[in-house]
Amino acid sequence: MPLRVLVDATAIPADRGGVGRYVEGLVAGVHDAGVDLAVVCQRRDAARFSTLAPHARVVEAPAAIAGRPARLAWEQTGLPALVGDVRATVLHSPHYTLPLRAGVPVCVTLHDATFFTASRLHTAGKAGFFQAASWLAARRATRCIVPSQATRRELARVVHADLDRVDVVPHGVDPALFRPPTSEEIAAARRALRLDGLDYIAFLGTLEPRKNVPALIRAWVRAVRDRERPPALVLAGGLGWDVRVAAEAARVPSHLRLLQAGYLDLDHLRGFLGGAVVVAYPSLGEGFGLPVLEAMACRAPVLTTQRLALPEVGGNAVAYTEPDTASIAAALGALLDDAALRAAIAAAGLARSARFTWAASAGAHLESYGRAASEGS
Repeated sequence: MPLRVLVDATAIPADRGGVGRYVEGLVAGVHDAGVDLAVVCQRRDAARFSTLAPHARVVEAPAAIAGRPARLAWEQTGLPALVGDVRATVLHSPHYTLPLRAGVPVCVTLHDATFFTASRLHTAGKAGFFQAASWLAARRATRCIVPSQATRRELARVVHADLDRVDVVPHGVDPALFRPPTSEEIAAARRALRLDGLDYIAFLGTLEPRKNVPALIRAWVRAVRDRERPPALVLAGGLGWDVRVAAEAARVPSHLRLLQAGYLDLDHLRGFLGGAVVVAYPSLGEGFGLPVLEAMACRAPVLTTQRLALPEVGGNAVAYTEPDTASIAAALGALLDDAALRAAIAAAGLARSARFTWAASAGAHLESYGRAASEGS
């Protein structure tokens, strides 16, 4: 039977954070590979997916499933019915959860295992929900897809996943959105942030405990407070739930500038990342680390940690630090003092980022779909 894939994109949030960019890149890549494809999504996203995959069948989910409880209920009833309606041979659920009786083989993407290994860094409700979803997917999905070897190893350890049914498929990066910015794009991002001519250190991500932002703020203060022209620190991304960020921000000396920018317009992201003196991402653990890859693609010098999957992304093309304040401060200071080192890291990161394409990721997903189809539901 010919392969026809239904991708359930109903779980992605309205803002295009990491999960949203993953699903969009995957759908575009699978579509461009010529696969018979259907996508179900929230109504607000239908036009976007129709543009990304003009030959795919794009189905609008009921408006009533915008909230998580309603969406999860629909996933168990409406989604299996849709599988039959579009005559799918494989269903891909790209964000942990899946219908228990889909009627066809199911591939599920499990993005990371930190809900088990670092549950204290998540809200109790979120950790419990995604732990249960991961356990269920490891047992009921035909194939599990993970973005890194580190996540595969962790899932084997914490949920005893059958490694023969877990496929490692790294994410890609969209070169139309993430590429070395022009001087005009850098200037536009600076104007949007009202930075004038001030240099800055950039962070991109949700302000959640796992991202280690309080330590970054303390380290930045320590690294720049005595400099003649100290660079600002700009925190871009969702506000999250790390209450310590506000407490650390209140302690920043008055002569330093800390900017919490929130979500940036996608058109400003490459100028923001590529215009930074350093992009700092001192995470305590990632299933992949898409912001690191995106910054590399913008030719930014990146500083991150060696926790979990981050070295699989950065390789030898980024600078590394331990996640404590003193180590981050020392690493930041060394980068700020050495323009040649920053340039070398930026060039190496740009070259390495070219290995991570959505076309390659889509091809590996298709291999996983083919295995699922041959193994049955």
